[in-house]
Formats: sequence, structure tokens, C-alpha cells
Amino acid sequence: MSEYQYYEFVAVDRPLDQGQMERLRVLSPQAAITPTSFVSTYHWGDFRGDPRKLMEQHFDGFLHLATWGARRVMLRLPARLLPLEVANRYCVGDSARAWTTGNHVILDLSSEDEEGGWAYSGEGLLARIIQVRAELASGDLRTLYLAWLACVQAEDVGPNEPEPQVPPGLDGLSPSLRGLAEFLRVDPDLCAAAAASPPPDTAVPSAAQAARWVAGLPTADKDAILLRLLRDDDPHLRAELLRRFRDQSAAGNGAHVRRTAGQLLVAAQARQVERRREAVQRQAAEYARQSEPRRRHPRHT
Repeated sequence: MSEYQYYEFVAVDRPLDQGQMERLRVLSPQAAITPTSFVSTYHWGDFRGDPRKLMEQHFDGFLHLATWGARRVMLRLPARLLPLEVANRYCVGDSARAWTTGNHVILDLSSEDEEGGWAYSGEGLLARIIQVRAELASGDLRTLYLAWLACVQAEDVGPNEPEPQVPPGLDGLSPSLRGLAEFLRVDPDLCAAAAASPPPDTAVPSAAQAARWVAGLPTADKDAILLRLLRDDDPHLRAELLRRFRDQSAAGNGAHVRRTAGQLLVAAQARQVERRREAVQRQAAEYARQSEPRRRHPRHT
């Protein structure tokens, strides 16, 4: 079987101009290039570009997969919405890295598993995942926590290392977050163990919560927000306000008990054992159910 590689980049905040598209064509003559995307597949050979540099210069999202088990996702966000020091609390190993370039922070998340190759096309995978970028820009740190779990699973984190701040909502991941976790092969039992004692949910403010928060903003802040709304074409203004709300709500909820990486791995293993035990019980019960008619009406020879 020939090897297969899939590369996809997307531009979300600013489309490519004609000159940029022409320069990208040199990197991959067979690629499908539009003002908002660059897609190229390979069955022989490899991509001639540097995904890291292309993310720094042009794109907001990237996905790569290969038949030998390599998987990689990169996300670029404005640094004012995701400070590097926040990203670095979660991106602590080879499986999750973060760096800054200009006014942006880039996350680089990867998974390597030679036994877990990808048997299908990569088309549609980035479209399922890219919404995590908007969630992260609005202060939802679940993407970063999943990145930290990937580092735990890959043993990039020592067993005695405490977890970083636990974001709310781990027990109810969005479709895009589930897509990211599946793509990076984050163990569902590890995700469930992490979600077992989540902090209070401040992810989406209710109408009453939003009204109280807005009423408490200083008048100067409200004036500045309205001026930006009228004057600037800023696609991240709502995300920035949600981040401020979440940061202040989290500060008022008190400290969450921090577990260690080792404790989470032990809890995940216990969940796996229990899940398998329940599966065996279900199989035994189904076998007994199917065997009951034969016991009641045995065949005579």
C-alpha cells in the first residue's frame, strides 16, 4: 500500500491575496488553493513547504495526517486573546507546544502512533475541529486542557506534576472539542477521569449573569467597547468580552483541588477496568437470554 499524507491550511481572519496564492502554488503545484484554504495530498513524495512558517505568515489553522500514524493540528490566535504564558501552562511536552510570532500565538498539537494509522481521507477533519479556535479565543480553555491530557498520555508529564487550571465544561465537550480529542487520540477514559470533578461552569453567561456583569463595568470601559464596535471591524470583540467575563467569574469561584497526572492516569485505568467488567457482564447476560429458549425447548433426536 502506498503511503498517504494530507495537508490542509485555512485562513479565518484574513483571506489570502492573489500574490500569496501564487507563491503557495510553487510549493505544491497539485494543491487546491482558494483565498481561505490550501489543501494538498500525497501518495508519493512530501510537501515542500514548512507548515510552521506558513502558519506564522498566512494561516489560522492547519491539519496533517499520514498513514504511518502521524497527526498534527496547529491553531493561530491573536496574542491579546491567548497570552503565551497561559498556553505554556498546558503545552508542556512534545505533544503540545506553543510559541509567539508577531501579534499571534500558535499552538502545535500532535500525536504519533505507528499502530494507529489513518485509513481514510483527511477531508472534513479540520472543518470539524477549527471551531475550537473561536472557543479558545473567547476564554474557553478546554482545548488547552485536552492538550495537557495529550502530554500526560504521552508521558511528557511526570506522575507527580499537578494539573493546571481546570476549565469548566469538561463533562460536556462541544462537537469540535470531541473531534480534536479523537484526532489526537486522547483516551476517553482519561477525559472522563478529568471531568469527574469539574469546577463550576462559567462557560456561557446567562442573560441575568451577562446583565449583572455589564452593569458592573466602569463607564469608561463601556464607552471604549461601543467606540470599537462602531469604528473597528474586529472579528474578536465578542470573544475578548467573553474572555473577560470568564476570567472574572473563575477568579470568584475559588481554588479547585489540583490533581496530579499520576492520579488521573490511575483513575482512567480504573474506569477502563470497570468499563470492561460491565461489558463482560452484558455479554454474559445476552448469552443467557439467548440460551433460555433452548433450555426450555431442547431438541429431541
